[in-house]
Amino acid sequence: MGMTMTQKILAAHAGLESVTAGQLIEADLDLVLGNDITSPVAIHEIEKMNVDGVFHKDKIALVMDHFVPNKDIKSAQHCKCVREFACRHEITNYYDVGKMGIEHALLPEQGLTVAGDVIIGADSHTCTYGALGAFSTGVGSTDMAAGMATGKAWFKVPSAIKVIVTGAPRRYVSGKDLILHLIGMIGVDGALYQSLEFTGDGIANLTMDDRFTIANMAIEAGAKNGIFPVDALAEEYMKTHSKRAYKIYEADADAEYEREITIDLSTLKSTVAFPHLPENTKTIDEVGDIKIDQVVIGSCTNGRLDDLRCAAEILKGRKAADGIRVIIIPATQQIYLDAMEEGLLRIFVEAGAIVSAPTCGPCLGGYMGILAEGERCVSTTNRNFVGRMGHVESEIYLASPAVAAASAITGRISGPEN
Repeated sequence: MGMTMTQKILAAHAGLESVTAGQLIEADLDLVLGNDITSPVAIHEIEKMNVDGVFHKDKIALVMDHFVPNKDIKSAQHCKCVREFACRHEITNYYDVGKMGIEHALLPEQGLTVAGDVIIGADSHTCTYGALGAFSTGVGSTDMAAGMATGKAWFKVPSAIKVIVTGAPRRYVSGKDLILHLIGMIGVDGALYQSLEFTGDGIANLTMDDRFTIANMAIEAGAKNGIFPVDALAEEYMKTHSKRAYKIYEADADAEYEREITIDLSTLKSTVAFPHLPENTKTIDEVGDIKIDQVVIGSCTNGRLDDLRCAAEILKGRKAADGIRVIIIPATQQIYLDAMEEGLLRIFVEAGAIVSAPTCGPCLGGYMGILAEGERCVSTTNRNFVGRMGHVESEIYLASPAVAAASAITGRISGPEN
């Protein structure tokens, strides 16, 4: 029996000719990632181990992005812990205030993630790098500690779901709409510990930013990882951003999948996930009249340059509705600069929005946009669980940057064509 793309990558990193779903393996790691929330736990664990330093100072990335710039004393202490660890072990890829970004946008931009890699991160959205044809997945902080110490990790080889993407999307329909549509179809546990393997001629009509968004939210369907084939666009991205060698793996023709799902991009509509699960989706024409209080455009899911361009196109020459707080967060310093040079930041400010330094802040209810009791937010982030962005009686509606920008103008959940 043949192997899926994910299985081939894992087999190669385990030094095996082949693997099968359910098999337990130990694989070599190309990168271990942590942030300011998860890394301190890993650091305290590694300090308990009888190890001399870390396995490779160039293959660890520590990104201060969740509560940075520090929002309080506790977050400052966490960052101090990570900063001192990075200094002590001469970690090459340490990113702090002024040189940082939201981790899952920053690492591909910096060329640290390429096709064929095995990557673990103490953050559930580490699956983002599957957009480049890597196997990447989130782990706990103790697994991160073991990875930093040994350069290895244990995995149960996942089975797979084949997602066949066809057609071309209509204007303002994006990768966010595709992944919300898929999660709405199969549910938040529909791909539990499976690999979502995207294929089909429609992938050529998805930008790299679309693919990053889709892979990022694979975890919201319960998937172990999401992964895309490496085409000319992905290769161009890697050659532009990275000096590392990459390896392309392709699924065997007789690879086994648990199920196959076909999605025709031409039939997709703007999609919104209602509280309090990403699977609770409605198309924009099913939404109804829902007044909102806040809009957030950013995060590791939708804070890239394409996202900001889309929002700016809709907001240009318009104003946010009275009483609507609009918070826009470029995902990295480079994206911030590019948006500034293109005049996007001026459009946002003139529309009545604020522009933040890169941070995960509001996505996990940290800061920069906490919701009060009864408030509603349209957000381009990835989770809308109870209390995720603030008060347990607040509501989060997940949507694309196009829907978020249009909703900012009307003060209600609205489609970009409204």
